[in-house]
Amino acid sequence: MHANILVLPGDGIGTEVTAAAVSVLRAVARRYGHEFHFEERLIGGAAIDATGEPLPAATLDAARKADAVLLGAVGGPRWSDPKAKVRPEQGLLAIRKALGLYANLRPVKPHRATLGASPVKPHLLNGVDLVVVRELTGGIYFGDKTRDAGAASDLCSYSVAEIERVVRHACTLARARRGKLTSVDKANVLETSRLWRETTERLAREEFPDVTLEHQLVDSMAMHLLAKPREYDVIVTENMFGDILTDEASMLAGSLGLLPSASLGDGKTGIYEPIHGSAPDIAGKGIANPYAAILSAALLLRHSLGLEREAACVEQAVSAALDAGVLTGDLAPAGRGVRTVEATRAVLENIEADCYVAELRD
Repeated sequence: MHANILVLPGDGIGTEVTAAAVSVLRAVARRYGHEFHFEERLIGGAAIDATGEPLPAATLDAARKADAVLLGAVGGPRWSDPKAKVRPEQGLLAIRKALGLYANLRPVKPHRATLGASPVKPHLLNGVDLVVVRELTGGIYFGDKTRDAGAASDLCSYSVAEIERVVRHACTLARARRGKLTSVDKANVLETSRLWRETTERLAREEFPDVTLEHQLVDSMAMHLLAKPREYDVIVTENMFGDILTDEASMLAGSLGLLPSASLGDGKTGIYEPIHGSAPDIAGKGIANPYAAILSAALLLRHSLGLEREAACVEQAVSAALDAGVLTGDLAPAGRGVRTVEATRAVLENIEADCYVAELRD
């Protein structure tokens, strides 16, 4: 197939990990006879430096024309002045909103080779396989903001329609997995959460009676996610709660550098990015973990391009690299981590070898 993929490296290690992911996508294209065209544009701090805007019009136009968007990371200390009117994160929020990408999928499935990197006891991690569906274009991140010398406010607002569409997406996902959905809110305090809970209950009852629904308050969920993570299948929650809980969930896997994400809407085009930030402290050193970006490329193949076999090949190649002990510094014992290029090379070699063997077995 032919596909146009927009690459937004962004800032910090974003340039390094997207380069790794693109090399994997090129290998997949060669391996399976596809034609992928890559176009690179600016976003975040790099875009501010070049154009004065975190999301230039040319970038948004290219995103609207692309079949999929691969993104690295945005932000860094040079743009972190809290008084600045223009900040890198504004570009990320704006492109999600403009493309109508309201559902952010963040799968968490700890790998046996990295259990030791997690602060959670290994016996709690065996068998964990969950997906967090985070509402992405509403809530407090997009509400009206005010500030004066004595006070500040951020409005958190949700409509019934905004809740319905993301819960429907999560229910559909749960139905295709183990049939359990956990909705996370703060309904004992927040009016938006009470609307969230009521809407979720009604929609699940009317449209997905075969899906088992439970509710958790966000503070108790933060505890249960570490104490009994095996009990969860699909978790759906609002924007800010999802942002926080998925960073916590990364500790189940051992590192932010292992968790991919897919931002999806009602169409085929999505944004695919690792959940980690720009990590300016290690940027340019060649030691960033590329696995989350590569796994995000696998999600791109699956969700935007409909290439399930190719996506599974990439995921298998990453798994084989981890099994072989190819661990970057965030996962390996001190001083024993491999460089970004070595981790990427291991995945590329496995795509050629292991995926071929798997196809012969099939």
